[in-house]
Amino acid sequence: MSELQREVSELERRSATAARLFDIRLIIGGLFTLYGIIVTIAGILASDADLKKAEGVNINLWTGLGMLALGLFFLIWLKLRPTAPPPAEDA
Repeated sequence: MSELQREVSELERRSATAARLFDIRLIIGGLFTLYGIIVTIAGILASDADLKKAEGVNINLWTGLGMLALGLFFLIWLKLRPTAPPPAEDA
């Protein structure tokens, strides 16, 4: 294998790694999971006055759990269906 072919192969490998690193599912899943944890904790620690303002509904808890579920869905989706590398073009 020539030096040029080795360099091209290495660049293709790096490009595929970068594409997986910046997959939008990772960004969305990570942010929703992080914010879901924060909002869920806020819901768990809600005072009676907070619940009374929301007419007895612990909206932070329910919203946090929903965000957490959505974030985990995106991360599981990324794990089960990783980004496929682009097909190699024939030279």
